[in-house]
Amino acid sequence: MTEHPHATMYRDFMKAMEAGDYQAFADALDEDVEWWEVGASEPIRGKGNLTARFQREMREWEITGNVHDVLATDDHLVALIEAVGKRGDRTFNYRTAEILHVNDEGKITQRWSFADDTQAVKAFFS
Repeated sequence: MTEHPHATMYRDFMKAMEAGDYQAFADALDEDVEWWEVGASEPIRGKGNLTARFQREMREWEITGNVHDVLATDDHLVALIEAVGKRGDRTFNYRTAEILHVNDEGKITQRWSFADDTQAVKAFFS
């Protein structure tokens, strides 16, 4: 069985993010993307803002993820991830579920992320 194209796009997107390939990362995003972080009260809005944030903050910390599963349709996808955050000499393991809306062009327009321990995730990355 062939994987849905949005699932393949997401896997490539995650690899680009981990590799620091910000052009490939940005290519997967709609210009007006809304990106909700774990526990955030407001999204990061716009591809330029999101890409700049990742370029700036990935100097301070690193996130890698083992994508456990991706479920995709023509409009949405859900990814289950075992993530590892590294910041200096500290390491933090957590599980997350990401829900994404994908437009007709295959671009991410909205993303919500939920973790197994929201407060611990917020504390580690703040």
